[in-house]
Amino acid sequence: MAPKTMRKMKNAVSWFEIPAKKLSRAKRFYESILDIKMEDMEIDDDLKMTMFPVEEGGVGGAICEQKKFYKPSHEGSLVYISANPDLQKVLDKVERNRGKIIQKKTIITDEYGYMAIIEDTEGNRVALHSEH
Repeated sequence: MAPKTMRKMKNAVSWFEIPAKKLSRAKRFYESILDIKMEDMEIDDDLKMTMFPVEEGGVGGAICEQKKFYKPSHEGSLVYISANPDLQKVLDKVERNRGKIIQKKTIITDEYGYMAIIEDTEGNRVALHSEH
């Protein structure tokens, strides 16, 4: 019997969603700390989403508000958001935009760069990553 071939994925993550209690507040927070412009999507009356900008072929994600489905939390999966080119510049904006720093900038390895963990305005635990 031939050995089973292991399938490889181009990206381990294909999409992510970060819960929000108040989408407009969460959007302002992420736009401010990451210096980005997020795009709102109209889904229906109950579901509100705003998408992180992503390059063609990249992995995207959104902030989502829907009371019965999305609940901000410190528990569960930990999403890492790119803070390139310099994580510290992003961290310097977190507290003045009403977030909290849970773990300061920490080196992973020289090869993998740096990470930090924050709490956003909604109460989510989110990681930030950069090469420097």
